[in-house]
Amino acid sequence: MAGNKVCAVVVTYNRKGLLLECLEALRNQTRPVDGICLLDNASTDGTPELLNNMGYLTELPPQHIQEPWENTCCISIPGNSNLKSPIYYIRMSENVGGAGGFYEGLKKAFEKGYDWFWLMDDDAEPDKDSLRVVEEYFGWKDISALVNAKVDREGNRIYNHIGYLNFENPKNGITKTYEPFLWNQEMAEVAFSSFVGVLIKRDSIKKIGFPQKEFFIHHDDVEYCIRLQQVGKLLFIPNSIIKHKAETRNIQAKKTIIGETRRIPYEKLWITYYRRRNLVWLVNKYCSKNKLPWLLFYLDLFLATMKKIFGIMLFDDHKLKRIHFLLSAYLDGMRGVFENNKPKNILYG
Repeated sequence: MAGNKVCAVVVTYNRKGLLLECLEALRNQTRPVDGICLLDNASTDGTPELLNNMGYLTELPPQHIQEPWENTCCISIPGNSNLKSPIYYIRMSENVGGAGGFYEGLKKAFEKGYDWFWLMDDDAEPDKDSLRVVEEYFGWKDISALVNAKVDREGNRIYNHIGYLNFENPKNGITKTYEPFLWNQEMAEVAFSSFVGVLIKRDSIKKIGFPQKEFFIHHDDVEYCIRLQQVGKLLFIPNSIIKHKAETRNIQAKKTIIGETRRIPYEKLWITYYRRRNLVWLVNKYCSKNKLPWLLFYLDLFLATMKKIFGIMLFDDHKLKRIHFLLSAYLDGMRGVFENNKPKNILYG
């Protein structure tokens, strides 16, 4: 294993049950991980207490910390009492989102000197042979990252976590395309992967740095994969499976005289800000050289915004705040403004 030490980087927030399943799956890999870096985004559901009870923490973090708090312990590998892996627990003083979590977790793991970094959320559960299968490709040349195949709870393939990027689509600015045929290959080069199961090479991080922490959540994986492609190939390995037990989105359907419309509850609306803002930022960053698609994107964005405002006026509560919120997301993306407390301040004060 010399030169191929792997550290799993797991970001968690208020999903302690799923987190334990993720950690157990990592401990039970047939090719053991060499370390686990666990980034806790200031969970409020008793995550540290459960980790302490299960032996993943040697002590509990202090209350009301003002800066990240760390704890390191060693965990045994099932079936091999002589083999232990360190687990580095970092608790943030506040929730910095998935993007901020992967930035902090990857940075900490990188400082420990590992060679590969296996990124995943707490709702991921790698198959026991997942790392062993992908390890066969560690020595390949011109590789920046290795990509796991994602399946749902029932084992069905999840296609929209892996694919190609199109920078010339006039509607979306950056379009993800998904090709089911990729799953029939032994391996295949792709352009992007979600952070639910991707192994990143140390040399790649040296060249491109860490994920864009300012994104908070959404599209941080796309932005990072764009940079990863600049230094090497992203290789998809279909036989390396990781289960993604994602939660369903909270969207309400309202029936009207013109049909059914899907509305986001006001208390859940804040999270949509980041997807909109970050997409516009990405378009400005990576698509502006292609002037026609870039202009058509903004024309489509204007028409879509007018449609959304019309829907807000017809169907939603807190109409003025919703409109202010919507316009702020797009304008902040255009200007490159990353104030991650802004959506909640606009909506809830």
